[in-house]
Amino acid sequence: KHENGVTCRMAISQITPTLYLSGVDAAHTPAAIRSRRITLIVNATVEHECPEYSGVECLWVPVTDQPHAQIGQHFEEVADRISANRTGSTLVHCSAGRSRSPALVMAYLMKFHGVSLLDAHSWVLGVRPFVRPNAGFWRQLLEYERKLYGKNTVRMVATSAEIVHQEETPSSLFA
Repeated sequence: KHENGVTCRMAISQITPTLYLSGVDAAHTPAAIRSRRITLIVNATVEHECPEYSGVECLWVPVTDQPHAQIGQHFEEVADRISANRTGSTLVHCSAGRSRSPALVMAYLMKFHGVSLLDAHSWVLGVRPFVRPNAGFWRQLLEYERKLYGKNTVRMVATSAEIVHQEETPSSLFA
């Protein structure tokens, strides 16, 4: 759950006028799909089947939420499919809408909205404050940002509990 009591799996977050991010439960709620004019669902799970709705295409991205999972190999295809969906809106979901689907959405934002990884993360976090891609997904997003822009705007920092990202500041670039 996040702070207002709505579970991550059910909450639907609007990223752009035609792009939504959620957990699996929202993808299996016909009223939520209809009301947002969803015509493409990106299912970033191995554990859940694609829901079947008339007029809705489903792109299955079979990725586990593990740091070793190769989500980066799907960044281009997913971003291109989201961009090409002109018939309605797109919903990108994983189990809870915290790690896999936000990583895919951030890759899309970098490629098609021309934003840095830092800005893509801030964008998604601003509408879905409980996103938390795993460390492996962060590494792959960093590689993708470097591929797109030739530089990185965040860096990985090891803490006692986990590996997290840190904003790049001019002083930290030369430390």
